[in-house]
Amino acid sequence: MARDFAKKFYNSKAWKKCRDAYKQSVNGLCERCLSDDKYVPGDEVHHKIYLTPENINNPDITLNW
Repeated sequence: MARDFAKKFYNSKAWKKCRDAYKQSVNGLCERCLSDDKYVPGDEVHHKIYLTPENINNPDITLNW
């Protein structure tokens, strides 16, 4: 569940568009499972850099694949 400072971001059109495009780029599969040769639908998209109150407005972190 999103932390309070990130809720607005996760409800934004930009995030939803980025998330959906990324999921489509990996054919909707979980990348962690795929690395173990398992084909499992992915439910979540994770950030490589954890979001913080300090970087939540930085699109290079929040919207970067």
